[in-house]
Amino acid sequence: MKVQNQEKIDPERYAGLRRILEERRREMVSEVQEKIRDVRSEAAGTPINGVLDAAESSDADIQEDIELALIQMKAETLSKIDEALARLEKGTFGFCTECGEEISERRLRALPFALRCKDCEEAREVAEQRERQASRRSSLFFDMSS
Repeated sequence: MKVQNQEKIDPERYAGLRRILEERRREMVSEVQEKIRDVRSEAAGTPINGVLDAAESSDADIQEDIELALIQMKAETLSKIDEALARLEKGTFGFCTECGEEISERRLRALPFALRCKDCEEAREVAEQRERQASRRSSLFFDMSS
């Protein structure tokens, strides 16, 4: 249920929100580039003969997986920020996608790509939690009846 209650965004609020998003975007780009450089330099730092014992290989694989997961998470955050910048240009950024009310600046500072106000996000999380619990109960019931 999307409510379009948005008025024309206040120019001062627009400038502030844009600044928040662009600053966070710069941080994310820098962090992603740094992580990629780290992964490349670690890969270049393998032993000259290229042989690792089993423990070293396992540790290296785990560390590489962690680094790649971090890069992916930061890249996804960067994508969300880009989407938020696009919503800002359309005039829909900063308004809850559920109730249409303005999202608090405090929330946007903490989570600049937030789609919902605090109340609607909490309601969504409660609903998802209920669904998970219901799903677990039904799968438990199914297991017991088998």
